[in-house]
Amino acid sequence: MQKILIIDDEEGFARLLCSILNDEGFHALVACDGVEGLRTLQEKEPHLVLLDVMLPRMNGWELCRRIRDCSDVPIIMLTALSTTQDKVRGLELGADDYITKPFSNSELIARVHAALRRGGSPLVADYTVRIDDRLCLDRARCKVIVDGRHVALSPLEYKILDCFVDNANRILTHQSLLTQVWGWEYADEADYLKVYVCNLRKKIEPDPRKPRYIVTERGLGYSFQAPC
Repeated sequence: MQKILIIDDEEGFARLLCSILNDEGFHALVACDGVEGLRTLQEKEPHLVLLDVMLPRMNGWELCRRIRDCSDVPIIMLTALSTTQDKVRGLELGADDYITKPFSNSELIARVHAALRRGGSPLVADYTVRIDDRLCLDRARCKVIVDGRHVALSPLEYKILDCFVDNANRILTHQSLLTQVWGWEYADEADYLKVYVCNLRKKIEPDPRKPRYIVTERGLGYSFQAPC
């Protein structure tokens, strides 16, 4: 039974989430503030975290950052903060998804299942793909090698790069990338892709402001430039 940690200080809302998740066959855990949430994460090792932003003792932004320092567990932020800036901030801190309150039970369950699918260990071959003299994809460890050193990627960053490498020198539309990496439910979430591509460029590009590998195809999507 997969464990889902709910970190929310609204007792009635947390109790409702528990009921929805337990009925779906999950085992729901609850923490009522950020400090308790971090401690529960470390002790119980949940498969996914549902995280509110407005929390006592440690807010959701800070907690998301701290979770990412020690874990790759999928994080879905559940919040009434609905601006694009709030969504981008959550994604930049490492959240996998961002759902604005109020939402339907069916939407929550669909996104939970999608996040758990993405969070599963990728099936990769035990080999290295050499892009050029400075960049290699280490598929055995889900990392890249940049100038001779391993650079750790988040699971989503790795999946995006893996998708690019498998489609080198071809234009991939925003919708195609979102569908392949996040799932069909996210085909219109262009903000998600922009945030993760930006972070990926910072890790692999010689100059992220002038990308060599991940090139923006204006109005279409991106292409990954690799030697033929």
